[in-house]
Amino acid sequence: MTPPRARTWGHKGSTPVVRVRGRGSGRVSVAGLTCYKPGQRFRMFYSVREYRGRKGEPKGIGWRDLRDLLIRAHIQLSGPIVLVWDNLRMHLAEPLREFIANNADWLTVFQLPSYSPDLNPQEGIWSLVKRDIGNFAAADLGQITRAVKRKLKQIQYRPDLVDGCLAGTGLILDG
Repeated sequence: MTPPRARTWGHKGSTPVVRVRGRGSGRVSVAGLTCYKPGQRFRMFYSVREYRGRKGEPKGIGWRDLRDLLIRAHIQLSGPIVLVWDNLRMHLAEPLREFIANNADWLTVFQLPSYSPDLNPQEGIWSLVKRDIGNFAAADLGQITRAVKRKLKQIQYRPDLVDGCLAGTGLILDG
């Protein structure tokens, strides 16, 4: 994850500069679910993966990670899941489609149109995380991972932020 740029304050006449190493030391990938149920508090599940460039190491979130995230959500929510997600290539992978078909009794999936981040409340969550770590000069990949996890944990305890992400989409819940 390259550091996102953000604005900050500085002394008049001197521009603040945040230096980071130019070499890519890896990547942080995150997958997440925001679960809503009328009359109840939201729930958020996420999975974070580091890629350090080692041989044989997966570069990001794979279909197995998404499957495990869905299973974890199903177990913790103890009920059926109606999943609305975008057309990310990994969401359309054949093994994941087979998993969805085999678990149709508790998992229903609706695909969003091809490019519609404005309809996806999870995009609001990612925006909040990226804004928080803007201009964050990490010494190593572990620091970035900890910062991302810390921000996601903070968001989990702020229902007003997550409800705002749903309201920003214009979608409503029918009870």
